[in-house]
Amino acid sequence: MKRRDFLAAAAALLSLEAIAAPQKKNQKAPARSAKKSSSKPAASRKKKTAATRSTKAPARPIAPPPSAENSVIDNPPAGTSATRLPPVRAAEVPQQWKQFEIVTTLKLKASTPCRFWLPLPLDQDGLYQRLNSHQWQSNSPKLTLSRLPDGQLEVLYAEWRGGEEAQLQLVTQISTADRQFDITRRSMAPEREDILRRALQASENIPNEGPIRQLGERIIGRIKDPVAQAKAIYDWITENCLYNSTLAGCGSGNVNQQLSSGIYGGRSADINGLFVALCRSMGIPARTVPGLRIGPSKLLHSLGINNGDATHAQHVRAEFYVPGYAWIPTDPSDVCRAIARESMGPHDSRLDALKRVLFGVWEMNWIALNNGNDLLLPGDNARQAFFAHPKVLLDQQALDSLNPLFTPYTISTRSL
Repeated sequence: MKRRDFLAAAAALLSLEAIAAPQKKNQKAPARSAKKSSSKPAASRKKKTAATRSTKAPARPIAPPPSAENSVIDNPPAGTSATRLPPVRAAEVPQQWKQFEIVTTLKLKASTPCRFWLPLPLDQDGLYQRLNSHQWQSNSPKLTLSRLPDGQLEVLYAEWRGGEEAQLQLVTQISTADRQFDITRRSMAPEREDILRRALQASENIPNEGPIRQLGERIIGRIKDPVAQAKAIYDWITENCLYNSTLAGCGSGNVNQQLSSGIYGGRSADINGLFVALCRSMGIPARTVPGLRIGPSKLLHSLGINNGDATHAQHVRAEFYVPGYAWIPTDPSDVCRAIARESMGPHDSRLDALKRVLFGVWEMNWIALNNGNDLLLPGDNARQAFFAHPKVLLDQQALDSLNPLFTPYTISTRSL
């Protein structure tokens, strides 16, 4: 035999032995088990096969769609911003703070009993607003400061018996710093669960089921990330809502009325109320935040006050909550307001920049007053959808304090 034929035959033989080796082991194993087992080796093999099959992982159940009952705080979608959290960083106190003085004056000749409710700035020191002081003078025989927990209501209440001029002056000093959402930073302290539950509930004017949920599902489509869901809702509102400056005050805040009419928009309480309702219907805690513009805007002239007169400068904003990021500020209403008052077209570069800014930013030429809905004011039986405007009752009759031609009170501001 030639040398090359010998090498080829040896290689083939080694290969065959390598393949046959495990087979020989498998053939011997049953023989040994047969000696130890008394009977029915085949049945034991069937049991082994069945046991092997039973170890397969069961199919994962399909998660129910997001809703107010199945919220992001209960069941955050895997791989979203609610589960892939950035590292915890200590909150940084803003370096640039602005100080303002706000003077509210009431002068009203009242021959009959008169009552007055004034919303006060939110008294919770944070990273964007700090209440410094209140000072007041009044001839009211009954004047009280009242508040509900968790920032739902801050109010000054005064009453007069009648037959005299009702007089009150409140001077408030407050500091603000621009508020900005940072996606690379998460909060060290999560929000209390009872507060988040309240921010998912329906109210008389803000629904979270039925038509609003159907609209929300159409808007977000297959988007799973809660921040991206809120951004999709924000974009839809800025493209489909119209700002109506003919309405009084901040609007009614009635989202049900918009759904039934199919006409979306209004003023700040209506537009940002719609944003909150859509977020809640998708399981994202959200709330409206009534407030007051107190200074000029660096963004656009129409988004601030420029003469110090804040009597009719009430404005409602919104914020939503995502685990790990705390409350995220937003204001789609001001985008719609700018489109209407600054004559912005769809291709205006200023509009694109404003849309990017107002999702995640509050310019703090504005102060937050409270965050409650369907409120009962002390000594009053009529519920308030939201509380931004002072309320005056003269002999149980509400005065039209939203009419610019008749205002029993004035609010002025100045920068310190």
